[in-house]
Amino acid sequence: MTRTRIPVLVASMAIALAIMPMLAAASSGTPIKPSFTISTIASTIPGNGDLNPYGTFVVPTTIGSLVQGDILVSNFNNSANLQGTGTTIVQISPDGQQSLFAQINPNGLPGPCPGGVGLTTALVALQRGWVIVGSLPTTDGTAATAKPGCLIVLDSMGNVAETFSGPLINGPWDMTALDKGSQATLFVTNVLNGTVKKSPHVVNRGTVIRINLSVPLQGHGMPHIMAMTIIGSGFSERTDPVALVIGPTGVALEGSTLYVADSLNNRIAAIPHALTRQTTAYTGMDVSANGALNDPLGLTIAPNGDILTINGNDGYLVETTPSGTQVGKVLLDNTGSPPGAGCLFGLAVAPGDGLYFVDDCDNTLKLLS
Repeated sequence: MTRTRIPVLVASMAIALAIMPMLAAASSGTPIKPSFTISTIASTIPGNGDLNPYGTFVVPTTIGSLVQGDILVSNFNNSANLQGTGTTIVQISPDGQQSLFAQINPNGLPGPCPGGVGLTTALVALQRGWVIVGSLPTTDGTAATAKPGCLIVLDSMGNVAETFSGPLINGPWDMTALDKGSQATLFVTNVLNGTVKKSPHVVNRGTVIRINLSVPLQGHGMPHIMAMTIIGSGFSERTDPVALVIGPTGVALEGSTLYVADSLNNRIAAIPHALTRQTTAYTGMDVSANGALNDPLGLTIAPNGDILTINGNDGYLVETTPSGTQVGKVLLDNTGSPPGAGCLFGLAVAPGDGLYFVDDCDNTLKLLS
């Protein structure tokens, strides 16, 4: 089947971001003001004061405490704003009601998680009610104390059920999933392979791993790893005094291609045959680099197949076609100095119209529509 690319900026169904094409603005020679609305849905700060929202995921199924269409958000910092120490996942309804889905006790985990708990952008909720979140923990908020962490599996009531750890899981930073009910495939980026030891220098050892899971109904066992495979490797990564660590971040699957935000190299990469390959694609194929990209972090796929990324350095959302043409951008946050820097991380397409994103600068979940 041939996909017809309908630019996000003019789509009248699904996501309608109203991103004006940069090319149109350039050809007209006059600034064009896009028509869009950014609304604050809710604070992401739970009762214990955790800060720095990272992971963002829309709940697919109502089960247990999970409500279909609600948004889960993981927090990376504790109330003292120390990175790699956040332990909470909040659940937010589209009308702004916030509740605590989980508060994870680092001392009460049922399996290994080297270093403890510091919840990252790696966050998914599966159809059968299992929630999986990444942990890249520190003891004092600095990269010097960062440890490999793990993936933490929670049931639909927010109780920790098990952990996934091992040599291939080393600083899980972001994650996406292909969810088929009784089976799921996770794609996880890792950013601590030699990073702390070589701090502050860049090392080219970041990985993308594929994890094939068996997913039982709750009450009938726990998710089980059937296979774990490195499908991407050699991505640049380094520690950072502000961001803790920088490396391959956002991932999203479209068909059989996995797109990766290669943050340090300011590019979007593509790993072909991501569902079936048994060998690494190394750093993948170039899709797009530089231009409007400025430290791409969060990444997702719009319903029209375009790639949406948000910049860590300037607060912009960028739309890129699968062929690599950057067709639009819109400013989501201009606070801070420089404007928008450090404000954006996780994002998720909203059911219906719009895009959810977390704003780390004021600890909120927002909607672009």
